Amino acid sequence: MDSKHSNNTFDFIVVGTGPAGAVIAKTLTDDKKTSVLVLEAGENNDRDKPIRDSRFAPELEEQFFAEYFWQGEGVPQPEVDDRTFEWTTGRLSGGGSSINGEQYVRPTPPVLKEWERLLGNLWSPERANRSFKQLENFHGETSNPEFHGFNGRIDIRQAPKNPPMITKKLVSAIERATGFKQILDYNNPKTPIGPFTQWQLFQKINGGESSSTAFLSSDIMTPGGYGVNGRKLRVVYKSTGLRILFREKTAIGIEYLQEGKKVQAFARKKVIISAGINSAQLLMLSGIGPSSDLHQAGIPVIFNNPNVGKHLTNHTLNTATFSVNPKDIPQLQNDPFALYTGGAFLPNPLNRSNNHRRGVQLIGIVAEESLNIAILFLQPKSRGSIKIQNNDPLKIVLADEGFLDNEYDLEAIKAIYRVYIKGIAEKLSKIDPNYQLVNPTLKTIDNDDELENFIKENFDHSHHQQSSLRMAPIDKGGVVDRYGNVHGVNNLMVADAQIIPFTVDGNTSASAYLIGYTIAKRLMDGNV
Repeated sequence: MDSKHSNNTFDFIVVGTGPAGAVIAKTLTDDKKTSVLVLEAGENNDRDKPIRDSRFAPELEEQFFAEYFWQGEGVPQPEVDDRTFEWTTGRLSGGGSSINGEQYVRPTPPVLKEWERLLGNLWSPERANRSFKQLENFHGETSNPEFHGFNGRIDIRQAPKNPPMITKKLVSAIERATGFKQILDYNNPKTPIGPFTQWQLFQKINGGESSSTAFLSSDIMTPGGYGVNGRKLRVVYKSTGLRILFREKTAIGIEYLQEGKKVQAFARKKVIISAGINSAQLLMLSGIGPSSDLHQAGIPVIFNNPNVGKHLTNHTLNTATFSVNPKDIPQLQNDPFALYTGGAFLPNPLNRSNNHRRGVQLIGIVAEESLNIAILFLQPKSRGSIKIQNNDPLKIVLADEGFLDNEYDLEAIKAIYRVYIKGIAEKLSKIDPNYQLVNPTLKTIDNDDELENFIKENFDHSHHQQSSLRMAPIDKGGVVDRYGNVHGVNNLMVADAQIIPFTVDGNTSASAYLIGYTIAKRLMDGNV
């Protein structure tokens, strides 16, 4: 690298401080010889009450406070009455991990086995389990060291310690309705299916954990973003990546906007993009993507890869609402940081022959003296896309998530209501007649047209976007290889949930941590 760049040259440049980016930055700089620059478009808001207090987590997910989020909207979705959904993630230190619902859900062995078959044993269930144990600082009822770690940096709490009556009644109803017995630990690879009273949450005792608080904390760096104790780490806030800099087909740095000024920084080894839903846009702005779209946007093509921005997937989200026994409400205050009132992982009702594989996630949430069950279908076949609009890096992409484009997804959601929600309603009302299904009604569930309309009208967004930059060979829809290296160029990597090759069967944060940690360890060993 030219000497004139020496003050702004690092071994690695990482874009984004979400789960993958923060883990990579911390892990690489554990070697005191390695220098890393990290760019974060937002600020460090770890001390803001809405960010540090877990009780704000549901409100953050629903309200989208402008100071903490990217502001964007996807294109109208034809299969859900042309409704639009927010295209957003966290714009602050910690990225999406600072503003999400704090659920810690590992991908299960069947999903990881698919990864392994496509990508090799780097992504095997056994390796993933070892990595998760190294990441975890686990506090909970389950203390089996075979499946959980106790010396890592991510605080995981099982909550609540004493489940309230609402939770017990709901879980009992799910047991009776589905035939699946209650499980203690859904992250135990041997018990991935069943109802449970305790969620595992990214939490300290009374506050939320994020990639920022776990991996960019005061023992790692100063509030101003400089590494401590000889760590060669520099985190620059209020800095938005504009484009990757190339010398021919080799990434040599990045141009970014820092408080209104264009700045360039250079990397001796690798540029690593960990910008989540914005990663695809940054690749396309830099000339990596479908050549026809890039030409149309006025962007010079570095490498033509039509897979960039394709294969986008997201879990579906719907709800069912029940009345409750008012006497059960006060118990929820025993642990207000618990956030959820029980839940379950269940098989896909359209494929009950495979009763060991997750297809459905149910989340109990009490709000406004009602019990809401959030329903996530975890095996969607619909696929969306991310398309560049023009060469303006501050212009939002055309994000089309393709919800219900594949009719299989709608049939699966209808089956969830008919098989699971209807059964739970019947059993729950027998346990306590105060618990009655309010919306949708049983009459709606029994009428196919009414149920279909209800699903579309009440369809919502889970923010579990993944796979727009798949980790796979190019001829199998890939953008990066098994190590995160971008196809067709040198010294450029992507490491975040967008490289997930097969849809994970639960919330995406844990998978993003796994991806970041796995890639960081490979880089530390000099094998990537």
